[in-house]
Amino acid sequence: MTGHAQDHHQRQYIPAMGKRWLLPLYDPFTRLAGVGRIHERLLDRADLRRGQRVLEIGCGTGNLLTALGRRRLDVEAVGIDPDPAALRRSRRKAARRSLPIRLEQAFAGELPLPDDGFDRVLSAFMLHHLDEAERLRALREVRRVLRPGGQLHVVDVDGTPSGRKTHGHPRLARNRPELVLAALTEAGLTGVAENGREQARFGGYAFYRAEK
Repeated sequence: MTGHAQDHHQRQYIPAMGKRWLLPLYDPFTRLAGVGRIHERLLDRADLRRGQRVLEIGCGTGNLLTALGRRRLDVEAVGIDPDPAALRRSRRKAARRSLPIRLEQAFAGELPLPDDGFDRVLSAFMLHHLDEAERLRALREVRRVLRPGGQLHVVDVDGTPSGRKTHGHPRLARNRPELVLAALTEAGLTGVAENGREQARFGGYAFYRAEK
């Protein structure tokens, strides 16, 4: 998500596997990496309740939303992502499982959603794709769309040297926990905290929470 043009089709973004042509490999890779277990841990931490409105930013191919749907919590789920190819895969998954998930093509820093509309916002392995300015814009948008008392729950690559050693990309250094926590605070969120760490086959991951 690095471009500046206004049209979604012209703006640049980093696809789920780094290259658009690699998208078909994304779901097999995440299964191999044990990401489904991490998604379940995130949902456990989110303390979801029946009737809530839940937004996922950067929903990609819909794996977290599908896991949410399997819980049959009768929540209203919305997912946004700038990648139309990933959204098509997400829609197919939701249709196969008869999950009432609303999906929209949008950037996290420009949410086409009203103020104070969601009880929970979720983000899984998306923030590390953003530079510092983009991350701050996205988190400010999260604060805008959360209802008072609503919560943000994040899981992302652990940017510490030990956590990212198997991930390799230098941009992950900006995902160090102290930088993520500082960005959450700067965005105006409260109750900011690191909420645990996990280890998967291909590296470490950290959980965060914040509220409006």
